[in-house]
Amino acid sequence: MAVAAERLGVLEAADPELAGLLQGELERQQNTLELIPSENIASPAVLAALGSWLTNKYAEGTPGRRYYGGCEWVDQVERLCQDRAQALFSAEHANVQPHSGSSANMAAYMALCSAGDTILGMDLSHGGHLTHGSPVSFSGILYHAEFYGVSPETERLDYDLVRQRALEVRPKVLVAGASAYPRTFDFPALREIAREAGAALLVDMAHFAGLVAGGAHPSPVPYADIVTLTTHKTLRGPWGGMILCPESRAKDVDKAVFPGVQGGPMLHAIAGKAAALHAWTQPEMADYAQRVVANAARLAEGLMARGLRLVSGGTDNHLMLIDLRPLALTGRQVQEGCDRAGITVNRNSIPFDTASKFNPSGIRLGTPAVTTRGMGEAEMDEIAALVAELIHNVGDEAAERRVALRARALCEAHPLPYG
Repeated sequence: MAVAAERLGVLEAADPELAGLLQGELERQQNTLELIPSENIASPAVLAALGSWLTNKYAEGTPGRRYYGGCEWVDQVERLCQDRAQALFSAEHANVQPHSGSSANMAAYMALCSAGDTILGMDLSHGGHLTHGSPVSFSGILYHAEFYGVSPETERLDYDLVRQRALEVRPKVLVAGASAYPRTFDFPALREIAREAGAALLVDMAHFAGLVAGGAHPSPVPYADIVTLTTHKTLRGPWGGMILCPESRAKDVDKAVFPGVQGGPMLHAIAGKAAALHAWTQPEMADYAQRVVANAARLAEGLMARGLRLVSGGTDNHLMLIDLRPLALTGRQVQEGCDRAGITVNRNSIPFDTASKFNPSGIRLGTPAVTTRGMGEAEMDEIAALVAELIHNVGDEAAERRVALRARALCEAHPLPYG
């Protein structure tokens, strides 16, 4: 792995202890089937930008309006990233400075409402996100949070029920988007609901931004007042966030990001975002987005065929949730068994789950990272068989050894792109 070896070589000469830890993580990634849907594999180009000398530069403000001198080159980098984001998502304005999806959401709220105002988001246990109003998050501490959820019968959003909730609480902001919802969103319906309730529509597309970029998921940009996203999930870029909005909201968004919620931007990360956005101009990336969705559908079919129950009966996007209640298992049991067998998943709450958030009744898994490694539908059949064998034989050391050998073989046949 030439790219990795070169980087580790520099670090080993300066700090062998730290280099050893990075080597261990590299080997874990190389030899593990990564099925956590919020994780992916950044390209060598993204890593090169992240490891650049742009990390040396302070540049509070926006391009052309900095509080520091010496910004002539980094201004061009940030403008390039903005231009690419606006073109890719057909947005009038892009702020590419947020350090994460959470800070992007914090800035979006600040641009749309005031502390104490009501926000209406998707219930965390039904697939929402901490920053959509959870009481342990700034979003539930600074704002009055109300929630909507999925239908008990279908485990999907019922937009009539969302409308009913919105008209009951009259939020200042209606929040859409999720971290564990396996279906697409009806953005025209959400916009209509927001307008009827007198609310702004904020869409957090952190999970499916890459699918939108590749045409495999509807875009919220034409319908939302503000769209936030992360760049490190399906978008395959560096860790970070972005905000998209109409030009009419650009000033409020930019002011909310700086000085509202953060100081100087991480220019090396912005360069990494620009590199990732450039990759999406290539024809193969649209194919990648379609393959992520096709792989997820195939994996879901394989899991259900092997006796596992999926929340909502399947998936429309890149992720799915396994309901472990029929098997009297916990998410922690399955997650730890998968870890021992070289498969990474994460335990996750499912709709109407009564178990502890620390040991919920579900497992969340998805296909972005294995698709990046070049795996297709045949490999999804194999992965479905491996996951099902582990779940049906939780704690069986012989089963874990069998699965580990087959998982390792898949990883070796599809190495990380750092060679």
